[in-house]
Amino acid sequence: MQIVTALGHALWMAFTMLWQIFWGLSLGFLFSAVIEVVVSKSEMSKLLPDASPRSLTVASLLGAASSSCSYAAVAMARSIVRKGGDFTSAMAFQFAATNLVLELGVLMWVLISWQFAAAEFIGGPVMIIVLVLLFRFFLRQSLKKEAIEQADKGIAGSMEGHAAMSMGEQHGTWKERLSSRDGWIAISHSYVMNWAMLWRDIGIGLLIAGALGAWVPDSFWQKFFLVSHPTVAMIWGAFVGPFIAVASFTCSVGNVPLAAVLWNGGISFGGVASFIFGDLIILPILNIYRKYYGGRMTVFLAVTFYLAMVTAALVVEALFQSLGWVPTQRHTAVVDAAITFNYTTVLDIVFGVVFIALGIVFFRTGGPRMMSMMERGEHEHAAHGHHAAHDNAHHHHHDPSN
Repeated sequence: MQIVTALGHALWMAFTMLWQIFWGLSLGFLFSAVIEVVVSKSEMSKLLPDASPRSLTVASLLGAASSSCSYAAVAMARSIVRKGGDFTSAMAFQFAATNLVLELGVLMWVLISWQFAAAEFIGGPVMIIVLVLLFRFFLRQSLKKEAIEQADKGIAGSMEGHAAMSMGEQHGTWKERLSSRDGWIAISHSYVMNWAMLWRDIGIGLLIAGALGAWVPDSFWQKFFLVSHPTVAMIWGAFVGPFIAVASFTCSVGNVPLAAVLWNGGISFGGVASFIFGDLIILPILNIYRKYYGGRMTVFLAVTFYLAMVTAALVVEALFQSLGWVPTQRHTAVVDAAITFNYTTVLDIVFGVVFIALGIVFFRTGGPRMMSMMERGEHEHAAHGHHAAHDNAHHHHHDPSN
């Protein structure tokens, strides 16, 4: 009986977290879908010819205007490399695409507090700067050449279809795309695909967070995070955060509920930041790097990414401590959340309507067919099918051999 009660408690916590974040996810995915349609990434490789400050800024802005799925970001970065874009700029894009996206900031704000959303957007650029410096000093040309040769083999990783679709050619100006029926069909496709890509991560993240929040006593977390030694705890949190991310196996957005539980348990402010940053070195993604760039480059990326994450977390911790911005309140809304009729309920209903409306458009305009083509690996055709929506929605059910 106790097991049933314990499971019920964990599931209830997971559900209340979902209740709190649903509107934020829906808003973030809508924003991401609109940007995906408005911002053309087809010329991305030409915009990133080198690792100059200009190219790195463009890479970061384009990353921030992408989907928050780590797998899709990694596939798009490889696509940039294969089309002749600079390797360092491609990695900067990848970091921005997982750490500077709106939905992540919204969820951090909703589930923990605004300071964490701010830390995300300040820490992201710091991490990119540190990464670029590490690459400049330690990345040998021979290793880079070897990685690019491996990338050119085109070995499939994950989310290849989404990467092809995101980087496909778009037609008309951004205003035309946004005001046309076809543009909104493309937005509906992008919105539903964001959910399709991330529902597993979000679900696993909620279940892990619910279980840890319900079953692990605060006393364990406080010992583990060295709460009784504040200075050591700050450093320890930043170093251990990415390792917890590796163990949790979920990517960016899916990690936010667990970040709230860790904060509640006593991890340092910088530790939460480094934990969220850590999604680019989880084991499934390291395996994709191995396929994309080879074993030696994977080790190099794992080490430099980790160092960049820890450094950015320590910088954020120091900056926010000096400004007095680190929250003193540790009891996040997650832990004793109850479902009542409040602004969260109203927002959930509004964005639930958005979810249903765009879902109906997706199903009525050939979305499922396009998605199955993408999953079968017909990347270029799927990309063509998606962007055909910009030209003529009536011909959306085109022959996949086009």
